[in-house]
Amino acid sequence: MTVNKVLAASEFAIPGILSIDENEDGLARAVIQTPECKAEIYLQGAHLSQWQPAGHENVLFLSKKSNYKPGKAIRGGVPIIFPWFGQRTAAITGQRTDGPAHGFARTSIWEIISATIDGADLHLKLGLGANDTARSLGWDNFELTYRLIIGKKLELLLTVENKSETTVVFEEAFHTYFRVGDAEKISIKGLGQTEYLDKTDLFKRKKQSEDLLFLTGETDRPYLNTEAAVYINDPVLNRRLAIEKKNSQTTVVWNPWAAEAEKIADLHKNGWKEMICIETANVGENAIHLEPGKKQTMQALITVQKD
Repeated sequence: MTVNKVLAASEFAIPGILSIDENEDGLARAVIQTPECKAEIYLQGAHLSQWQPAGHENVLFLSKKSNYKPGKAIRGGVPIIFPWFGQRTAAITGQRTDGPAHGFARTSIWEIISATIDGADLHLKLGLGANDTARSLGWDNFELTYRLIIGKKLELLLTVENKSETTVVFEEAFHTYFRVGDAEKISIKGLGQTEYLDKTDLFKRKKQSEDLLFLTGETDRPYLNTEAAVYINDPVLNRRLAIEKKNSQTTVVWNPWAAEAEKIADLHKNGWKEMICIETANVGENAIHLEPGKKQTMQALITVQKD
């Protein structure tokens, strides 16, 4: 990041609440300390890497081997996925199949638009428009606005505006990594009787019959056509995490498990036991078709409850 951009971001600092610093590789981040929580967000990818409400352990998982370098995605926290999920496919976003996995938003430099205090909450707004990378991939008439309300609760709102003269199709997700005491002991509630694609079994379409999901191996499932809240019951950390959402029709559940985790270079040893991804998303058949001049906002609300 250039010095000018770091200085520009520093203009939004709030004494005692929000400061801007930079790591040794030049990545700027906002460091947040309020009476209600601690948090940090990197401007590369608008990547929320920490959120710890007062009186609770960290809610987000972060790999000890994460990259914090320009152009490299961070393993953990809340990566923003846009405008495609996974590998770019012609079936979803047009004829092209080039570009990085999960799109360009998670490694692009976002700008802070505003930072204000409302009661005990910090309201932070960031923006991303067309940059050289986006234009090279065929995206040159869009605007992303990311609003975070950070406090005892965490609210995330991603707005996509189509500034072109044609309908655009895109996928999106908050690829949230939640920290858990032991992935083999948690249960996940809220997805019973919901259809999903089993990516570990040739993308076969299945339905979860049980009310509670217990992980017993590699799990990679986009649950389709669901707006239901999801709850992670964690007996080791003695808490329940609630993930509510709006304008999201897909919920992705992912844990690589032991064998696949060994293939992930930036995931620390046995890191898979400490995480579960529950992703608020619109992917696959739930991809968004956005008309010219229109906006769409996907929202997630995360709260921590003592079990």
